[in-house]
Amino acid sequence: MLLLWVVSGLVLLAVELHTVAFYALFLGIGSLAAAVLVVFVPDSPIWAQALLAAVVAVVGMFALRPFVSRAFLRRRDGVVSFGVHGGLIGQEALTLDAIGDEHHAGHVALASERWLAVTDQPEPVGPDVTVVVAAVRGTTLVVRPRASATSTE
Repeated sequence: MLLLWVVSGLVLLAVELHTVAFYALFLGIGSLAAAVLVVFVPDSPIWAQALLAAVVAVVGMFALRPFVSRAFLRRRDGVVSFGVHGGLIGQEALTLDAIGDEHHAGHVALASERWLAVTDQPEPVGPDVTVVVAAVRGTTLVVRPRASATSTE
């Protein structure tokens, strides 16, 4: 079990390096805490190891993550992703075809990928227009033309 906890902890820490959302960080720390338990109490039951990993991860996410996120923002002037969707909001994309409401979806290019997109604006957005992601609904982006992006919802 020790190897499983150590490998899962290291994999989660490596995932954190690519997301910077500070969720995988605490899951990885929880896994490593379970590994430490296995080292000091080799005959500990798997449920106790999993419980320790879960408690450490949950406490870290709720008690420490806000402080870590703020410190990251202050020091790096970066953007902390609040999960996958939070990192997309505010990003600029380029429309690939006409985009309308939910019944007339189109596509945008964002981060070298093609995304399904709709607009919450009254008029459709034409192709080759720079838009800003205003929201995410499942796997569909809600976009606005850059000039309209500053208006309130």
